[in-house]
Amino acid sequence: MRRIVAVRRVLYDALGHFNNDDGWSMASHLAITALMALFPFLIFATTLASFLGAQAFRDTAVHLVFDTWPDQIAAPISREVINVLTVQRSDLLTYGVVLAAFFASNGIEALRTSLNRAYRVVETRSFLFRRVQSLAFVVIATIGFLAISVLLVFAPLLGRLAVANFEWIRPYMGTITLWRFVIASSVIVLGLIAVHIWLPAGKRRFVDIVPGIIFTLVGWLAGSTLFAAYLDRFSSYVSTYAGLASIMIAVVFLYIVSLIFILGGELNASISRYFEARARVEG
Repeated sequence: MRRIVAVRRVLYDALGHFNNDDGWSMASHLAITALMALFPFLIFATTLASFLGAQAFRDTAVHLVFDTWPDQIAAPISREVINVLTVQRSDLLTYGVVLAAFFASNGIEALRTSLNRAYRVVETRSFLFRRVQSLAFVVIATIGFLAISVLLVFAPLLGRLAVANFEWIRPYMGTITLWRFVIASSVIVLGLIAVHIWLPAGKRRFVDIVPGIIFTLVGWLAGSTLFAAYLDRFSSYVSTYAGLASIMIAVVFLYIVSLIFILGGELNASISRYFEARARVEG
């Protein structure tokens, strides 16, 4: 009974704070900013990878970003992304690529604003520090994608060597598609951990952010599955929005993901508040 009461208090606190702090509007802001940051990030990442000699990076980056999206959403958007990324950019340090990095960092800033509200903290760090940190996130993500790109190039070769020397491992190797999905999912988990720990003001322990991360991952899976089923059975986006249908579908999907992400932060904050209040009463 006590656990049920505790769960109810935590959920009421999280949902109430989400509503009072304009969580619905913040999710819209986060979704649009994420969509606006997506193309600049991929342009910057692909240009940097090409500058470093990783010409095959483009397809890997698209897989890492879109493999965890429902196919109905990912397919049309990823085609357009590939079209954009095939434009040749010979010089890394052009104004366009520098601006792409800046606009990509705006997506990081939107995450920061959402989490600061969710964790009920006031930002005291300077604008310069926050912008440099956001740009660092973009560069680190690019380097991480580049490392994964190299790994996926060598993965089939390593897999064949492993099977040749250890026959028992064959049933566990799976396909490259499976490995891409696993790696993309791992990138999401590591990204969630990084943004929850370092982006918002204040300090949090790893154990404090675990509930929200689990909620976000489960919610992402459930939300994307339900939205994909809705698109298959009931959607009229194509007839309503014609050529803009893929963009509208992506915006709605990102809005759902943004809601889940913000609620994950709210859940972490509510759990921490509950345990703090209980410690004061028992102390």
